[in-house]
Amino acid sequence: MAGVDYLADERNKAEFDVDSMKIVWAGSRHTFEVADRISKLVANDPAFRKDDRPMLPRKELFKNTLRKAAYAWKLITELRLSEEEASKLRFFVDEPAYTDLHWGMFVPALKGQCTDEQQSKWLPLAYKMQIIGCYAQTELGHGSNVQGLETTATFDPQTDEFVIHSPTLTSSKCYHTVEVLCTWWPGGLGKVSTHAVVYARLITDGKDHGVHGFIVQLRSMEDHKPLPGITVGDIGMKFGNGAYNTMDNGVLTLDHVRIPRDQMMMRVSQVTREGKYKQSDVPRQLVYGTMVYVRQKIVADASCALSKAVCIATRYSAVRRQFGSQNGGPETQSAHYRKSYTGLIQVIDYKTQQNRLFPLLASAYAFRFVGEWLKWLYTDVTQRLAVNDFSTLPEAHACTAGLKSLTTTATADGIEECRKLCGGHGYLCTSGLPELFAVYVPACTYEGDNIVLLLQVARFLMKTVSQIGSGKQPVGTIAYMGRVEHLLKSRCSVQRAEDWLNPSQVLEAFEARAARMSVSCAQNLSKFSNPEEGFAELSADLVEAAVAHCQLIVVSKFLDKLQQDIPGKGVKQLLQAVCGIYYLSLLHKHQGEFLATSYITPKQAALASDQLRALYSKVRPNAIALVDSFNYTDHFLGSILGCYDGNVYPKLYEAAKKDPLNDTVVPDGYHEYLKPLLKQQLHSAKL
Repeated sequence: MAGVDYLADERNKAEFDVDSMKIVWAGSRHTFEVADRISKLVANDPAFRKDDRPMLPRKELFKNTLRKAAYAWKLITELRLSEEEASKLRFFVDEPAYTDLHWGMFVPALKGQCTDEQQSKWLPLAYKMQIIGCYAQTELGHGSNVQGLETTATFDPQTDEFVIHSPTLTSSKCYHTVEVLCTWWPGGLGKVSTHAVVYARLITDGKDHGVHGFIVQLRSMEDHKPLPGITVGDIGMKFGNGAYNTMDNGVLTLDHVRIPRDQMMMRVSQVTREGKYKQSDVPRQLVYGTMVYVRQKIVADASCALSKAVCIATRYSAVRRQFGSQNGGPETQSAHYRKSYTGLIQVIDYKTQQNRLFPLLASAYAFRFVGEWLKWLYTDVTQRLAVNDFSTLPEAHACTAGLKSLTTTATADGIEECRKLCGGHGYLCTSGLPELFAVYVPACTYEGDNIVLLLQVARFLMKTVSQIGSGKQPVGTIAYMGRVEHLLKSRCSVQRAEDWLNPSQVLEAFEARAARMSVSCAQNLSKFSNPEEGFAELSADLVEAAVAHCQLIVVSKFLDKLQQDIPGKGVKQLLQAVCGIYYLSLLHKHQGEFLATSYITPKQAALASDQLRALYSKVRPNAIALVDSFNYTDHFLGSILGCYDGNVYPKLYEAAKKDPLNDTVVPDGYHEYLKPLLKQQLHSAKL
C-alpha cells in the first residue's frame, strides 16, 4: 500500500519534540534548514540515482560518477549555491568522487601551505575547478611513515627548477623483487586530477631539508594526457561492489619531473633563486592547522556514517517481527511495544537487540557532539597559531589523532554490527549496509593508521606523566592529569544504580581509569634501560591507555553538551538517557579495566549494568524518533530496510525483480553448461 507509514505507531510514542532534536543534531537552525533543503533537492533529482551502483561494471560506474560530479557542479553554478550549500550538495549526493579530495584536501593544503602570492594564483583556478587537484603523499612502501618518504625534490639553480624523482630501489632479499617507490592510493589521482600536492624530500646543494610540499601538474590541460616523466593510473578494484570503486585511487611515478621553483609551497619555508633554504616568518607549526581541520572533518564524517547504519538497523528492528508466544501461553515481552498481528514480537523489543543497537545509537550522538567540539578546537588552534601561541598544539595534535582513531574504528565496527542486527537481509546490497561498510572502512587507515595514531597519543600521555610535578600544568583534554595524585587515591562512591546518572561521578570514574592506566604504563616503561625498546614491548598496553584517554574526551564533551541550554520538550532529558547509555556501555565493555585499576568494585559495576538496562527501557519508545532526528532522506540512506515508511518486504521483492540476472527467465549459459549436465551429455558438449 503506497503512502502508508508502517512506522507511524512507533513515531507516535515519541516523548520529545522531534523537530527540536533535529536542530540539536544539525548544530543550529540555520544548518538544519540548509541541510534539509539541499538533501531534498538531491533526493528529488533522478540524475543522482544510486540504487544501481552495485550492479554497474567498473568503467561504467566510474563514468557515472564523473557525470554526477559534472551535473552537481552545473547545479552549484546555475543555482549560485554558497560554499556551505555546495558542500552539503556534494555530501548528500553520497558517492565517493574526485571532488572529495579536491575540496577536502587539495584546496585546504593550498590555503594552509601556500604564500599569499601563491594562493592568489592557484586558489581561483581551484575554486572554479579550472584545475582539479589531489593530495599525493603515501608511497607504496611507506604508508603512515611520512618521514620515510623517498621521493626527492632537488633544486637545480641553473634552471631555477625543482627536479622531482621517485627512485627505484632493489628491495630486501627476502622478496627478490624490485620495489618502485611510487605514490600509491591518492583519490582522484588515477584518472582525473590535473594537479597534485606532492610531498618529497627537499634537497638543495646536497643537503636534505626533510619533507616539503610541491604543486605538480600531472596532465595536459589540452588533452588530459600525462606530462613527460609522469606515469599515472588507477590502482584497481577495491573492497565492495560500487562502494569506493567510484573513486580513481591512483599510482604515480615521477621520473625527473621539472617544476618551477615557485611551485614549492612556501608559506613556512622557502628556497631562494640562489638555492638558499630559509624559514619564512610564518611558524612551521602553522601546517598543523590543516591536519587538525582534516581530522575534525573525519570525526564528523564518522557520526554521519554510524548514524546512517543505526537509522537502518533501528527502523528495520521495529519492522521485523519474529517468534512470540508458544503453546498459547503469555508472551514474554511488554504488550505496550508489540503489534498484535499473529502474536509476533518486534525484534527491537528483545533486550539482546537493544543491548547491541542502543549503544551504537548513543555513539552516533556522542561522536556528533565531540565533532562539534573539534570544530571549535580547530578555530581555537588556528587563531593561536596566527599569533605564535603554540601552547595547545601538542594537546590538540594528540586529541585529533586519538579521536580520529577512536571514532573511525568504532564506526566501522558499528556499521558491521548493524548489518548483523538486520539478520540475513542485512547482507543484501539493497540493505545499504554492505556498501556503507565498504565505503567507510578505509577511514580506519587513511590520514594515519588507527593503531599508529593511538601510539602517538600514548607518547603524549607518557610525556605528560613524566612532567607531573615539574610545575608545567596540563591543559585542555589532559587537564585531569594535574589531579593525578587525587585520582590515584580516590574510590567510587556509587551506592545505588541511580548514582551512575551523576555526571561528576561518571567523569571521575573515566578520569581515574585513564590516569591510572597511563601512570601504570609509565611505571612499567621506567623499568627498561632503553625507552624505545620498552615502548615497543608495552605497545599493546599503551594503546589501551590511549583508548581510555580518548573515551574520556568523548564522554566529557557529551556531558558538557548537556550543560548547555537545549530547548524543546523532553529533548535534554532524552539526551541525558542517551549519554548514560554511551558511557555505561563503555564501562560495561571495559569493566575489566575499571575493576583492575581498583576505582570501582564488582558491586558498583553490577549497579552500572542495572542502570544501563533501565536506560534501554527509557530510550525504547523514542528509538524511531531518535533516528528520524537525523533527518535523512531515503535517497541518502540508500536502504530498503531503512526506508522511512517501513514498507520493507514489497520493496525488497520489487528490487530483486530488477536485478540483471532476472532479465531472462532462463539464464544465459543454460544451453552451453546447464542443459548438458541435466541431460547427462557433458561428454559431447563444447565446454
